[in-house]
Amino acid sequence: MDLSMVLILLYFSLGTAMDSSVNDVFTLDSIRDSLVRQEDSIVFALIERAKFPKNSPLYDQNSNLVPGSSGSLFLSLLQQTEALQSKAGRYANPEENPFFPYGLPLPVVPAHNYSKILYPAAAKVNLNKNIIDMYFNQLLPLFIADGDDGNYASTASTDINCLQALSRRIHYGKFVAEIKYQENKKEYDLLIQAKNKDAMMKLLTVESVEEKVKKRVEKKATVFGQDVTLANSTSGTGKLKVDPSVVFRLYSDWVIPLTKDVEVEYLLRRLN
Repeated sequence: MDLSMVLILLYFSLGTAMDSSVNDVFTLDSIRDSLVRQEDSIVFALIERAKFPKNSPLYDQNSNLVPGSSGSLFLSLLQQTEALQSKAGRYANPEENPFFPYGLPLPVVPAHNYSKILYPAAAKVNLNKNIIDMYFNQLLPLFIADGDDGNYASTASTDINCLQALSRRIHYGKFVAEIKYQENKKEYDLLIQAKNKDAMMKLLTVESVEEKVKKRVEKKATVFGQDVTLANSTSGTGKLKVDPSVVFRLYSDWVIPLTKDVEVEYLLRRLN
């Protein structure tokens, strides 16, 4: 199979995997529906990553796993994955934000007509550096066992799935910010002109909604993490695949705060 056919197949697989809501009329309700579905993707991605131990050589800058390169095997795989997916049109989708945004190859597949909801001067907000730091230095140690089983490629694949799911969810804050701005332009314009980040953060925050989200993802981790048996729908006993409290903390300490950081950074550029 030649490369062009691989890219075409990848293009259509990405199209089915990524959220279709970018083609719909955006409202806060439609965005919330999308965020709820993305919770499933994140929980399942964490469950897949939990199959493997830490596998530290994968991330070691000096491991020499990549001949002729001083970087880690993981970063090399992530960069090459994004390059291939970019050729297949992944980053033409406004929902997707690359970890290596500079020098990506142009798509070689037909362009898709995505909705132009985001304000161009603010659409490039990208907090992936924060996300990758959080993921490796704070999140993984909470639920990944020590050890090295040598399955570096498979481990890297699960890491990439986790990172891309988290990035998509957190950067959805740009869509949230645009809708909220459209609904309350006068108040946001004053705060943007004053560069009042604290007041913007307060205006964007709905604590009751945030609490529901945290409790829902914790429950999803409990349900999805159980072993299914033929006698019962779920075993109801035994160790869960990922500790639900870790997923609760993921959203409480990082996903929700980083999403709001994206919203504020987007709004600060909204009048440019």
